[in-house]
Amino acid sequence: MGRLFVITLEGSFYSCKHCKTHLALSDDTVSKSFHCRHGKAYLFDKVVNVTVGEKEDRMMITGLHTVVDIFCVGCGSILGWKYEAAHEKSQKYKEGKYILERFKVLGPDGSNYYMSIHEPQVDGSDADDA
Repeated sequence: MGRLFVITLEGSFYSCKHCKTHLALSDDTVSKSFHCRHGKAYLFDKVVNVTVGEKEDRMMITGLHTVVDIFCVGCGSILGWKYEAAHEKSQKYKEGKYILERFKVLGPDGSNYYMSIHEPQVDGSDADDA
């Protein structure tokens, strides 16, 4: 297991839904308008208290990306992924950034997010194309 960081700075943060391990500061949010296979997702500059899986190429709505899945160090839950490389020039801004799937984290106000069965699964952001 990796070293556990506790976010003690003033400000709001996202945490793991299962074990409440701190993951990211709201100030590090790049975009709240991503969608993935399971609903809404957030793009972050920096995430803490995660371990990474194996690199793999995934075809997503926005093209081919090299990614690693990210897991909570507290409970091992998969939380999303990190972009290692984007193969489309227009997607290079994602490199080194993290996706947290909204239904797997607690929001800054401590709220849960539940995926609606009526919510669109993919809306032009990044989700696996398959």
